Amino acid sequence: MKRIALKKISKKAGMPPGSLIHIGEQKTEKAKISILEFDGLQVHEKKIKNIRECMPILEKPAITWIDICGIDKKDIIEDIGTLFELHPLLLEDIMNTEQRTKVDTYGEYIFIVLKAIFYNENKQIVPEQISLVLGNNYLISFQEKEMNLFGPLKERLKSKDCYLKNISADYIAYSLIDAIVDGYFSILEEIGESISTLETEVVSDPGPTSLKKIHDMKRETLFFRKSIWPLRDVIHGLQREETPLIKATTIVYLRDVYDHTVRIIEHIELIRDMLTGLLDIYLSSVSIKMNNIMKVLTIIATVFMPLTFMAGVYGMNFKYMPELEWRFGYPFILLIMVVIGITMILYFKIKKWF
Repeated sequence: MKRIALKKISKKAGMPPGSLIHIGEQKTEKAKISILEFDGLQVHEKKIKNIRECMPILEKPAITWIDICGIDKKDIIEDIGTLFELHPLLLEDIMNTEQRTKVDTYGEYIFIVLKAIFYNENKQIVPEQISLVLGNNYLISFQEKEMNLFGPLKERLKSKDCYLKNISADYIAYSLIDAIVDGYFSILEEIGESISTLETEVVSDPGPTSLKKIHDMKRETLFFRKSIWPLRDVIHGLQREETPLIKATTIVYLRDVYDHTVRIIEHIELIRDMLTGLLDIYLSSVSIKMNNIMKVLTIIATVFMPLTFMAGVYGMNFKYMPELEWRFGYPFILLIMVVIGITMILYFKIKKWF
């Protein structure tokens, strides 16, 4: 499992507020920008290379969703900020992938930061920052790299079954948040299955590998909790926000997402308790295993104590020792040793000591 570490932010030290410096890993070589335009009857989607191609679209009354993949491109972030007159601090937060989950209101638009979490092909937890800028008739989403997270949503919005007349920018924002929250459930399911497998391993054959897995899962759970815990306050704030940017019909959906968030947080706390209990089970299993080993060794030592005594006595070889000159002395002593050993083993079994 991947060890999650904080990205370096020291290179921003001494820079003025609003400085556009990317904090994090470069996820894309080239930024990708797609636009979905909803005119009430149909959906138009197209790819663009320059953010200024959005200008004609913004002059229309249609609802527009601009999806940008590649937040490490400073020129694109500057252009989008200039075109939509976004605050420099907002642009700075977009490029900082260590930003915590939050919501900020800037009057004519709302800024939301979320964390999408998923497993990669190596079964490692990978966090991705998603930033949303919600305006009156537009929504801008910023991703670190192109993911299939929003793919099903785009297909659903483009389907004939979607009620395009009811589509609004705040509803699209809710749909994106809901897609991210739904992704958390799949992560929790994988963690739950891993805990069940690990529990069987800890009970049957505990070892150093099991202990490492427990600590890795505890670390991942703590990171998961850190990323999701503020989300409850974010969604609660969106529900309470007195702004025309969020309609009353959308608040109903946000309440449903809030309930899902509460369930996820409760599930995370349950997982933390399970991992703590699993660590106790591991320690108990190791202790029981060690006690069983010591018990076997103790029984062996106890059985051989009288036999060793007899062998030591007759190994002194004094001239006038009894049975020393007897023809059947050697087999007789061996027979006594066997009888003593069997008798002691039977006695231990009767006492249920092993």
